[in-house]
Amino acid sequence: MDKNKLWKWLLLGFLVIWSITLVTPLDQKVKLGLDLKGGSSFVVEVDADDVAKKMVEAGEAESVEDISESKLKDQVERVQEIAVEVIRNRIDVLGTAEPEIYPEGDSRIVVRLPGADAETRAEAKAQMSRDAVLTFKLVHKESDLWVQELMTQGKIPHGFKLAGNGEFLIRDMEIADAELDRDFYEELKKFGDKRADFMLMEDRVRDGSKVYRPYYIERRKQLGGDTVNNAFVTYDQMTSVPKISLEFDKEGEKTFGNVTEQYGPTEDGSYRLLAIILDDKLYSAPRINEPIYSGRAEISGSFSVVEARRLVNVLRAGALPGRVKIVEERTVAPTLGQDSIDGGKKALIYGGAGVLVFMALYYMLPGLIANLSLVFVLLLLPVGMVVSAGFLGVLSGSLEGGAVSLPTLTLYGIAGIVLTIGMAVDANVLIFERMREEWKVGKSISGAINAGYNKAFSTILDANVTTLLVAIILFWQGSGPIRGFAVTLSAGILVSMFIVLVITRLFFNTMADVKLINSLKMMSISGLANASFDFIGKRKIAATLSILVIVGTWGLFASKGDANLGVDFTGGTVMAFEFDQKQDGDAVREALASVGFPSAKVAYESDVQGKEFLEVKVGASGEEAEPALTVVKALDGNYRDVKNDSVGSQIGAELKSKGIKAIIFALIGIIIYISIRFEFAFAMGAITALAHDVLITVGIYCAMGHELSMPIIAALLTIVGYSVNDTIVVFDRIREDLKLEKEKGKSYKEIVNLSINQTLSRTVLTSFTTLLTVVMLLIFGDGAVFDFALALCIGILVGTYSSIFVATPVVLFWHREEKVK
Repeated sequence: MDKNKLWKWLLLGFLVIWSITLVTPLDQKVKLGLDLKGGSSFVVEVDADDVAKKMVEAGEAESVEDISESKLKDQVERVQEIAVEVIRNRIDVLGTAEPEIYPEGDSRIVVRLPGADAETRAEAKAQMSRDAVLTFKLVHKESDLWVQELMTQGKIPHGFKLAGNGEFLIRDMEIADAELDRDFYEELKKFGDKRADFMLMEDRVRDGSKVYRPYYIERRKQLGGDTVNNAFVTYDQMTSVPKISLEFDKEGEKTFGNVTEQYGPTEDGSYRLLAIILDDKLYSAPRINEPIYSGRAEISGSFSVVEARRLVNVLRAGALPGRVKIVEERTVAPTLGQDSIDGGKKALIYGGAGVLVFMALYYMLPGLIANLSLVFVLLLLPVGMVVSAGFLGVLSGSLEGGAVSLPTLTLYGIAGIVLTIGMAVDANVLIFERMREEWKVGKSISGAINAGYNKAFSTILDANVTTLLVAIILFWQGSGPIRGFAVTLSAGILVSMFIVLVITRLFFNTMADVKLINSLKMMSISGLANASFDFIGKRKIAATLSILVIVGTWGLFASKGDANLGVDFTGGTVMAFEFDQKQDGDAVREALASVGFPSAKVAYESDVQGKEFLEVKVGASGEEAEPALTVVKALDGNYRDVKNDSVGSQIGAELKSKGIKAIIFALIGIIIYISIRFEFAFAMGAITALAHDVLITVGIYCAMGHELSMPIIAALLTIVGYSVNDTIVVFDRIREDLKLEKEKGKSYKEIVNLSINQTLSRTVLTSFTTLLTVVMLLIFGDGAVFDFALALCIGILVGTYSSIFVATPVVLFWHREEKVK
């Protein structure tokens, strides 16, 4: 064996061993994404307005308007950096296994909680939503006088009314608990238009009812929560009501002693109250009776035990330096995740088995070698994923996703693996068809093998480079599971190119050298082997058909408006519930209307196992959508939420923009690449075909009642990659035929038609094998994966059609009067 072949065998052995070590043991090395394992993910964003306000309070600027955009951006990034650690400390208290918390962009933080149940999810949201900004301020000297003036004049804050002979306020029915958030308390400060902040303190009267006592609080801070060294729950010895005890550090101990000494009782009998405020809410206002030098303080209030413990946790973890808000939330129940794993496994097994059987029967011995190459593609995929994740991470300026370790496997990652199997066959089919042609003209077995590989190389390179370009754009513009799909797709491209162009050629040449292969026996499809269809002659009929489909489906699309868009793009929440006893849809709608969602969309859906789920879609997101979740879970029949996708309107607008940009960038990249590798006319043909494919796929998909989402954008980009792959095969043959001496003098139309017929067998076979794997996803996939596979299925069929009836006629239009010279 020559040294060149020996090194290739050794390289293959090394890569296989490395790849196996990356995934063994499976339960430790392969991390499952939330869509497979179940759990919750959140995207929280630093509130730039709040950061600007705090910069003014800290004396860094006279007003918010004086803060420059660059200075605010720098401060937001600093807040983000600190907030990551604060949130990590808070989440660690919950005991969630292997939480992922990392910054994204300049102002956002991603929090992923694998396996988190509903209780843990709710607690995590509460922990992240709290600023935990603790401040000690003085109640204003004129507080009692100013409050009495308001009561006398009948000026009462909205949502409250006077009670107890004017001593306190009680809640009006007009205001709900959910409305008493930090924004409410922030706005309440302005009430009365005084030189102090108006605040309400919750209290309980003798009959146990909740009341609110009004105070005016000085704006100057006496002491901050950053001096708190420890916090813990204690209980009142008389009432057993929980309180929060604080211990200050040395600096806090000294400052607290000075404050209580300075504002203790005076000789004339007057005294001051010390307001203890947490997240703009007044919890207590105890009287300062004497100097306190012990460095201890207590926060009393109408706490429940759970709330007291939660406050202690956030105080220990530290205050957030600026407010953060949850702008995206996605939840999958563990049971639903397991169903997705089972469906993905079946799609992988049946799709892979179908391709293996077909290749073995159709191509015989070469087909068996192709099957062996597919096994090696799957074996080396872990190495490919590590390399791809690192490459894409560096290229996008982010190493998130594991530049030096195996990326997390998501449901879309499994879809990428299934698709890789179908697309990996393409290169083998190209080579085998070329080998068949060379064998027919009388070349030796070694000559036919080498000529087949050499002539197919440029086609395989061009086709895979354009698909890789799409994967890079997907990773760049996508996030989360979409990036996982991009990593898997790019890994499949790189690994399949290496295996097909290097290793299978090594197999063939080695077998030819030792005389194990003496001929190339393959089956052929009757009517395709020497096809001579007049495709170009039917181009006008095809163009009319395409225009009718586009106009018809997009007319329907326009009439539906935003109903075509999922929450990824419009913002809102989609929830899925499993149940023991089904309630009528009208009953669900009435319940939702009772809590403020009269236009909620309600539908019962079934998965591939026939299990029925309730799907609810509302226009609100985050905390605003919580009443919808609560009211459905309160229905008779034990309704349980198994999936929850909540996207803020800002995130939705950004995702829509990213989706459009991704498609535009992919098209521009393809124009540039094909113009360089071929010529501008070919680029125009490819782009026209791609635009045609995207328009028809979206039109038909939405006409079938489905909504567009980020996964569907990923499917469209995959279709773009697949379609241009198909188109390049035809273009490459046109380019080759134009150079042949025997074709001189023929019209461009004849050459184009000849090239389409020469590649027709390959076009049919690769479309069939790719569709075989995608159909398995369609059969065994649920929910979003079913939608993803459906879009792919439509796109592959349309892409096969367009490479023949759209791309090549456009090229012909550019050269319509030319003859081959």
